Amino acid sequence: MKHSYLFLVLLLGLLWASPVFAQQRYELNSDWYTININEVKASGEQLSQADFPVNTWMRATVPGTVLTTLLHNNKVPDPFYGMNNKLIKDVYHTGNAYYTYWFVKSFKQVAQGDEQVWLQFRGINYKAEIFLNGKKVNAKTHEGMHLRQQYNITKLLAPNGNNRLAVLVYPPDFPGNPNGGQGGDGTIAKGLTTQYTAGWDWIQPIRDRNTGIWDKVTIETTKAVNVENVHVVTLVPGKREAEGPQKPAVIRTSSEIVNPTAKVVNGFLQYRLANQLIRVAVTLKPGEKREVKLPDLSLANPKLWWPNGYGNQNLYQINMQFVTVSGKVLDQEAVKFGVREISNVWNDRTQSMEARVNGQKIFIKGGNWIISDAMLRFSDERYDAEIRFHRDMNLNLIRIWGGALTERPEFYNACDKYGLLVFQDFWFSGDCNGKWMDPLKKEDQWTRRQYPDNHQLALEAAADQIKLIRNHPSLAFWCGGNEITPPDDILGPLKNKLLPELDGTRYFFDFSNTDSMSYNSIGGNGDGPYSIQDIRTFWGHKTYPYNSEVGSVGVGDYASLQRFIPAKNLIAPQNGEQADSVWEYHKYIPYHQYIDPYGKAKTAADFAMKAQLVNYNQYRALMEGFSSHMWEWYTGSIIWKTQNPWTALRGQMYDYYLDVNACLYGLRKGSEPLHIMMNPLDSMIQVVNNGFKIERNLMVQANVYDANGKLQFSNQLFAEVGPSMVKKMFPINEPLKKLNDQDGAFVVLKLLSADQKLLSENLYWLPGKDGVYHGLQEMKPADLRVAVETVAKGKLNLLLENPSNGPIAFFNRIALENANTGMRILPTFFSDNYISILPGEKKTVAIEFPDQGTLPLAIRVYGWNVKDQQLPVK
Repeated sequence: MKHSYLFLVLLLGLLWASPVFAQQRYELNSDWYTININEVKASGEQLSQADFPVNTWMRATVPGTVLTTLLHNNKVPDPFYGMNNKLIKDVYHTGNAYYTYWFVKSFKQVAQGDEQVWLQFRGINYKAEIFLNGKKVNAKTHEGMHLRQQYNITKLLAPNGNNRLAVLVYPPDFPGNPNGGQGGDGTIAKGLTTQYTAGWDWIQPIRDRNTGIWDKVTIETTKAVNVENVHVVTLVPGKREAEGPQKPAVIRTSSEIVNPTAKVVNGFLQYRLANQLIRVAVTLKPGEKREVKLPDLSLANPKLWWPNGYGNQNLYQINMQFVTVSGKVLDQEAVKFGVREISNVWNDRTQSMEARVNGQKIFIKGGNWIISDAMLRFSDERYDAEIRFHRDMNLNLIRIWGGALTERPEFYNACDKYGLLVFQDFWFSGDCNGKWMDPLKKEDQWTRRQYPDNHQLALEAAADQIKLIRNHPSLAFWCGGNEITPPDDILGPLKNKLLPELDGTRYFFDFSNTDSMSYNSIGGNGDGPYSIQDIRTFWGHKTYPYNSEVGSVGVGDYASLQRFIPAKNLIAPQNGEQADSVWEYHKYIPYHQYIDPYGKAKTAADFAMKAQLVNYNQYRALMEGFSSHMWEWYTGSIIWKTQNPWTALRGQMYDYYLDVNACLYGLRKGSEPLHIMMNPLDSMIQVVNNGFKIERNLMVQANVYDANGKLQFSNQLFAEVGPSMVKKMFPINEPLKKLNDQDGAFVVLKLLSADQKLLSENLYWLPGKDGVYHGLQEMKPADLRVAVETVAKGKLNLLLENPSNGPIAFFNRIALENANTGMRILPTFFSDNYISILPGEKKTVAIEFPDQGTLPLAIRVYGWNVKDQQLPVK
């Protein structure tokens, strides 16, 4: 018996150590050619012959859209600049053939021995016919933007390895009239595609409605078995801490496996983790496809994944393999995952859902996300930059709005990395899908309520997309749609069958402002408002207890405006007057009376600077106001919205070009995990602790300065603040009343640790009693001294010093730019920006940016009362 056991151990070791099949997967992402269907009379069988000439066709952008290809070939002007979008023909007016294109790609591939070759499309919009080497690949026309396709093309490959792929792509059947309504006339929702492309209140219509091979095309080579749709579930029982030893977690896995051959295949489905080999014996019949579940693994002392601000984002990786009895690896899929468990409980006090991760309650600070780029020009680098911005804003959740996409795995990779939970809507919206009466819609509410036309397709796509993203630890919640559920015969199977069977670990909200998420006791739609607010409103007015959409302005600074507004249209908007036509076209939302207290804007540059002061205050106050009533009124809030996929002038913390504005830094300040703040209603100093542990021996400091930077009042005390709570400290209304009777004041709050380390700092600028910032308007210049030092490649430190006996160096914007042209280097990440320096104070700002090679760089600094200065980076 002993010898048999030793033999078995040796055999298993040999099986695992046997040569691993070198899986081949590569993208078909270059050397595509395209032509409009009206310009070629050949059939798909002819076009997919290797000798059919295509060298005179346009170079195509794949992944990409027809519009992207036309732009890259200079056939249309940049639709994001000025009024150019009006110069591009709209598919609704031209008819679908105008944007129906052939896409052709030649590639080399053969199948040797028992190799199987798979052609995979991760996204085509909207319909497609596919041909390879003179043969039709898809027996049935592909339909649906949100649906992957995979074809075994082994028998269709050319014997000499010279293959020609031809794909005919049609626009959505119902592109809809872009008549200015939310989603145009609404009929775009009759299909399963991006609704925003017919226009919304934050974007103009995308003329081709995103037609094209918009996502990755890959070739994968396997042996006799294909491993697909691996599923990893992690169970983390109990309430966990972010640090220290952990009790075990359970890893539960399964995978689909396919045998496309005519022979029976015997072997093992297996993976290794933490020196444990988990496997199950499998016999696959010819042509069989099925899901196989593996035994559970108990993972000792797991390194857990936490949302941003609460702990580390630890990740694991396994290789799910199918191995023959002789030890030959036929296929494998690498899967990354995080060990964490997300749950929800109903908070009876707030009357809203309370999110928990690893047993700990998480106060949601979120942002709404539309899509990275309205023309679907996605990249790993752009996704990483955008999600990093959300991390830098101290947010912990991103909601994917229902009129766009199931976001791509690359988006989720970035969220996994930076700790952003994701609230994923499915593809329905109240605007198009019938919630409201709307004279701009073509069909009545009863008809629109049943969109899309093909309900079975919607369920098929939902099942596919669930499998696509379900392993990501950042994926936290599913949602039926934006402000409305899907039709009942989609909602029921989605909620009661597909999600329990294919996921089973995440809460499903029927729609984005459903009462099961946030009970609406005050009437209205359950979300908003969407206009600029008096900052006191956020502190004193109780709104929806888990607000899925709240926010407003977001005009960028002058450099941002110059990128897409022609010089002749750079005219400062004035309160009560209609803005310039280009501003209106790019969806400017009025700042109303909130600019004039800083002095009436004389130029667009002047307006942009003053708008940043409003931006900063607006979003700092929003998050501070919600945090001040944490667990009392609210379990969370989600900003509408944090980014734009187009050059819009509202609802953004950074612009389309990835240049930051003051919204980002105001929100960053107000969302700090450990944060000191002042209630504008009663001047009460408060401290927010979002962490899991009590914070002891905190020094709370409050200093009040007059408009000239002279200290007029100071108070401090030691305090402690419990976990996940907000605590009141002391008011400072008397010194503020005195200074408000004059020209206004500055309030500087600091939170220090027992070793006098700065934990949180917050500066407020207050107007005089008439609401006008007289003190700011009459501020004397500050002699801000600036120096830059190179820390490492792509990393700088900016040293800022304001001499004593002068005014505050107020609201300084920092930018990294090309030293020769003055063009900004984007994206650039700053540890702080729009920063103020007290008299006699020094501060350091850390700056990170992508490698620029030998490009000469410079730092530019300019502020409210600080001269514009440029410093070379050496």
